Amino acid sequence: MTKLPIGVDLTGKTAVITGGAGVLCSGFAKVVAKAGAKVAVLDLNLEKAKEVAAEITKEGGQAIGVSANVLDKEGLVSAKDEVNKAFGKIDILINGAGGNNPKGTTTKEYYEIGDEKNKDLVSFFDLDPSGVEFVFNLNFLGTLLPTQVFAGDLIGNKEAVIINISSMNAFTPLTKIPAYSGAKAAVSNFTQWLAVHFSKVGIRVNAIAPGFFITNQNKALLLNDKGEYTDRSRKILSQTPFSRFGETEELSGTLLFLLSYEASSFVNGVVIPVDGGFSAYSGV
Repeated sequence: MTKLPIGVDLTGKTAVITGGAGVLCSGFAKVVAKAGAKVAVLDLNLEKAKEVAAEITKEGGQAIGVSANVLDKEGLVSAKDEVNKAFGKIDILINGAGGNNPKGTTTKEYYEIGDEKNKDLVSFFDLDPSGVEFVFNLNFLGTLLPTQVFAGDLIGNKEAVIINISSMNAFTPLTKIPAYSGAKAAVSNFTQWLAVHFSKVGIRVNAIAPGFFITNQNKALLLNDKGEYTDRSRKILSQTPFSRFGETEELSGTLLFLLSYEASSFVNGVVIPVDGGFSAYSGV
């Protein structure tokens, strides 16, 4: 990204981004740093977090990579201590960690009688409770716990912002992935709850719901070994009026708008789709 899509100055602010080494959130980290903020890239994979931080530093920004498991509260407290020592109090929290797991996924879109007897299939009746629990915890608790740990720094700061990452699944669940869809719906609901809960202490809480972007996590579902679209991809694109997947940079404007006090000081508790029209299209 050679320039920011909108003029937002975050100089003097410190941002924490969980899941910061992922495709989308590493993009967030670079955009926020380019806007002037000091950025803490938190990720379970410390090596990759440091790589993202190094890229930001190389471009003249300020960033550190920090090891963090969003399901480990004690570890998050240690991560916060590290960020505070490096950059001071936190002004921005972007809860980007999340994801799906095959154990919370059915093989087929539609149930047919006898599917549960087919050992080659995972039917609704075969879903692993531990897999469903992991997906829900990763997305919902993985948003709640970092907020518990980091939001204390934001209290009383009228420009403080929390951004959660929801999904189009939160509006209308996709086939095959009930655990992920339910978890992201919980994130959207939690965003609204937090927005009300923190409304008296100066913290705005909003969410972005990305449409379909190719990431390391979903690449195998959307592209075959030859790099061609899978049947799942073609079905998604047929329901997306723009007829293409999104680019990471196309989330930047919405992110910066929500982070800017000047631009969105009265915006609180919203979930903004960035989806190429997917949520507006009825299929007819």
